[in-house]
Amino acid sequence: MGDKTHTHPGAAGRATAADHPASVRNVVLVGHSGSGKTTLVEALALTTGAVNRAGRVEDGGCVSDYDDMEHRQQRSVQLSLVPVEWDGIKINLLDTPGYADFVGELRAGLRAADAALFVVSASDGVDGATRMVWEECAAVGMPRAIVITHLEAARADFEEMTRTCAEAFGGDDPDAVLPLHGPPAPDGHAPVTGLVGLLSRKLFDYASGERVASEPGEAELPQLDEARSLLIEGIISESEDETLMERYLGGEQVDVKTLIEDLERAVARGVFFPVLAAAPAADGARQGLGTVELLELITRGFPTPLERAAPRVTTPEGAGRELRMCDPEESLVAEVVKTSSDPYVGRISMVRVFSGTLRADQTVHVSGHGMTDRGHEDHDVDERIGALSTPFGKQQRPVTHVIAGDLACVAKLTRAETGDTLSAKEDPLLMAPWEMPDPLLPLAIEAHSKPDEDKLSQGLARLVAEDPTMRLEHNQDTHQVVLWCLGEAHADVALERLRSRYGVRVDVVPHRVSLRETFGGRAAGRGRHVKQSGGHGQYAICEIEVEPLPGGSGIEFVDKVVGGAVPRQFIPSVEKGVRAQAAKGVAAGHPLIDVRVTLLDGKAHSVDSSDAAFQTAGALALREAAADAKIHLLEPVAEVSVLVGDDYVGAVMSDLSGRRGKVLGTEQTSGGRTLIRAEVPEIEIGRYAVDLRSLSHGTARFDRRYARHEPMPAQVADRLREEVRAAS
Repeated sequence: MGDKTHTHPGAAGRATAADHPASVRNVVLVGHSGSGKTTLVEALALTTGAVNRAGRVEDGGCVSDYDDMEHRQQRSVQLSLVPVEWDGIKINLLDTPGYADFVGELRAGLRAADAALFVVSASDGVDGATRMVWEECAAVGMPRAIVITHLEAARADFEEMTRTCAEAFGGDDPDAVLPLHGPPAPDGHAPVTGLVGLLSRKLFDYASGERVASEPGEAELPQLDEARSLLIEGIISESEDETLMERYLGGEQVDVKTLIEDLERAVARGVFFPVLAAAPAADGARQGLGTVELLELITRGFPTPLERAAPRVTTPEGAGRELRMCDPEESLVAEVVKTSSDPYVGRISMVRVFSGTLRADQTVHVSGHGMTDRGHEDHDVDERIGALSTPFGKQQRPVTHVIAGDLACVAKLTRAETGDTLSAKEDPLLMAPWEMPDPLLPLAIEAHSKPDEDKLSQGLARLVAEDPTMRLEHNQDTHQVVLWCLGEAHADVALERLRSRYGVRVDVVPHRVSLRETFGGRAAGRGRHVKQSGGHGQYAICEIEVEPLPGGSGIEFVDKVVGGAVPRQFIPSVEKGVRAQAAKGVAAGHPLIDVRVTLLDGKAHSVDSSDAAFQTAGALALREAAADAKIHLLEPVAEVSVLVGDDYVGAVMSDLSGRRGKVLGTEQTSGGRTLIRAEVPEIEIGRYAVDLRSLSHGTARFDRRYARHEPMPAQVADRLREEVRAAS
């Protein structure tokens, strides 16, 4: 690795279709926003000959950032696939957004890939969110490598950044995170135009625009000897040959070829994590700094799809199923990892084929389960595969089939959504879905006009089908349509897509929580509904008593009528009227809960009394009782669990207290983090997803679930009533 000096002739815009899983590498690029992932993809595409000229993010000319929204924001907002070819290997580069709001696109990329490149900016370092993704990859054993970018920045230091990466990613074994090459300049500072391979001890100079190998000067070698020794020891310690360390410590010189082979195996097993450097090519140049070394690592060190343990497969009914995964001759198992819409083609589904071969015009079974809480209904349907293609930016290049281990796009799957499984019609199967973050930022929306109202439902359904990190809610209490998102940027993208893709304009309105009402003490009420206007009249009188009950009791109705004052057939009518009025509310229009309503007395007429009359009387009696009683406004309280780094525990707990929260306890977890459990009124955490990210610099996450309703403080209730009156 790092010894080759040739370049790939390439053909701009072309990537050979894979004919065997062993000739495929699926690589996802991970890193914070601005770390240089998209620029690195462009540099790799130029080096492999997939493009003739590298684009720039600032100019909107990058292959992987082709959406108009990405051009305006100058950052990635969606997962994109850029296939390139190097030494006969098809490399599927999956470029992911670095901003936290689009973590769903990142998770989809991790699902589709077999290895990850963590892109770290030499000017910004390693942020907490990137460390968390590293830990996620470590938990599933995904092979990883680190690429340091922005070496042209002032004060950028490759050697210093390798030490930073070892501290951030090394955990208990920092010697597993080591550079494969070093800078030729004595001080290691930018501008860096070449690299010295630590194993090969060759200088790779990119100053001419293409890599040129030569022998480094004697002055450059001593400074690299220590780094070379550390790298050799790190490789040997992870070697499957247990005798190699003994031989090395005994003074035996280990052959460089053996070291490279052991390095490649250790990287593929996910136990050694090399650090490399990369920079885009200068104008007119063909190769950027370190791109050849990176491509060699990907093709020779990263695992093939054959080496990946596939997700669990069952029948749609849940019965386990064993398959020879990643076998093109096996039964078909593929997964939709991304769904998008094209104004001309319609719905486009990006799929990863895990087993079998997917062919154009083939009829497949589509299974989707377990996402009903986010607006995705369970379904088992058969659909016909439309055109198959390999994406390359805006282009879709037709292909006839896709083998196990490869990725491609399928046009016009009308029912398949992100996370769904495609399998053989005669052998339907289901893959366990990947974990998606829970959207916790509510966005209440209304149609801007009547034409928009007619299109809103279909537009929202399509939006949620594309992005499983969104959740659609039709709140029955507040009568609001709420789109739950991951953050403000996520919400902005959702609104823009509704407008530009589906032609639906919406207005954002204040989000309302589901408040309740209850009685503060005993109260009595008399409902009198007597009308006579000629002919059959209406007559019903009832007397009730209302008393509060403990939280969670609901509405309890008790009949204590004696002597037939209210005929037996009309007592259910009174109860129906009381419950109907309770559902509407008795003071501020919020449902009434946790009270006992006792029917004590009443009067009826032999001719004019009716079911409808006693329903009306029951409702009037409850309203009259409320007029003479103290009505408490109840607010929903959520159980909140916050996982935060120890450095931010104090700030988070103080913030929760400022939100009228009650901290129930803390628990120390692994990785220097603390789990904080608290109860907080939901009205106080509407924007907590945004505020917590700011408070913890993006390193904390939380979840919430409804606990109960409890009385709202008087001053808060008064303020809320004032806001309602002002709005009306």
